[in-house]
Amino acid sequence: MMSENTISGTQRKKILILTADAGFGHRTAAIAVADALGRNYPECHVVISNPLEYEQTPAFLRKQQSDYDRIVLGLPDLYKFGYQASDASVPAAIMERALTILLYDAIRTALKRYQPDVIVTTYPLYQAPLSAVFSIQRKSVPLLTVVTDLGTVHRIWFHEGADICFVPNQAVKDLALEAGLQEEKIRITGIPVNPQFSDLPADKREIRRLLGWDEERITLLAVGSKRAPNLNQMLNCVNHSRLPLQLALVAGGYDPLYEEFQNTKWHLPVHLYNFTREMPLLMGAADCALGKAGGLFVTEAMACGLPLVIVDVLPGQEEGNASFVIDGEAGELADTPEKVLEVLFHWLEDDAALLEERKKRARLLGRPLAAFEIAAAAWQAAQHGPVTMAESRLLGRAGLVDLLGRYGVKTGEGSSGDTENIETPGD
Repeated sequence: MMSENTISGTQRKKILILTADAGFGHRTAAIAVADALGRNYPECHVVISNPLEYEQTPAFLRKQQSDYDRIVLGLPDLYKFGYQASDASVPAAIMERALTILLYDAIRTALKRYQPDVIVTTYPLYQAPLSAVFSIQRKSVPLLTVVTDLGTVHRIWFHEGADICFVPNQAVKDLALEAGLQEEKIRITGIPVNPQFSDLPADKREIRRLLGWDEERITLLAVGSKRAPNLNQMLNCVNHSRLPLQLALVAGGYDPLYEEFQNTKWHLPVHLYNFTREMPLLMGAADCALGKAGGLFVTEAMACGLPLVIVDVLPGQEEGNASFVIDGEAGELADTPEKVLEVLFHWLEDDAALLEERKKRARLLGRPLAAFEIAAAAWQAAQHGPVTMAESRLLGRAGLVDLLGRYGVKTGEGSSGDTENIETPGD
């Protein structure tokens, strides 16, 4: 069933945010932009939608969202090989043609259903089919792409059909330029995070008091999930270290890990959470964080100025996330319990001098206002809305119609050359 989140307004400017549920980061970024739009532009109408859940999408593509965890955890080398093998110009072009055929119907359905003034996508696979629909129907909608990886970014993110491509940092901008994206289309904003991150009190003791934690004790926030089931094992040395810490442990809704937390005899002050919607508060109250190198976790931590102890790195894009943190001197890799303990001892000695330095570096990397920057660009683009495409932008259209027709994809192209155009809102 399609999962959607709707914010209503009084005007007819409609903003469609396309996302997917392969991992947590794509949807979280979408929600962050929607929340920022809701705060600053309450008169707009925002919908978050996942075309991979549409009935028009082939079953194996719908299933790939749930297969993501199984593949990256159970077959990491295979996942890494596929990721790297497709990250070249020719394989990426073949992938885009395949995605156009497979997702054309779903994307056309989304456009007919929501009739947006602007489209924001936080998932890379929709750009090629969107461009195909625009070309077939001779009308384009402003398209804004939000890259949700920090370092190792697949070139399929960088599609010429996007009007703006929002990237997290200069390194990813360089990758976009290497992939052939025009510089004027690229904006460095960071990855959008929950707008609540920009509202946090500067005094951590105030937040700790609100949460019922020790106000003065240095706090380590450890975040797990079903993609990081060994978190409790990584914390074992810390638990027996007698370091002057309190622990805040989040299982990410993964019940087996939460049960481990509950069944452990903790020798340090501890606060346990299974699933929480208060991650901005928890991060705002902590001094450092421990977890895997997921884009969402890394981005939110940097937005709060939290240095990271990275205990797990999945192949592919997470390698770039880890490098972003380590190269920026905002954290360290610790892939064994003993290494975790070593890192924390170094950070805490000499009155936590190194921890304070790591905090400064994390704050330099963090961009808590990214969602608001992207929301402002989306609102501005919505004022222009869909436009009829110039003939110069329709080159290759006949070949595209032929390609789709050969695979049984109906484009709405009649024998007279008429097309089923995107309806302009308000017509």
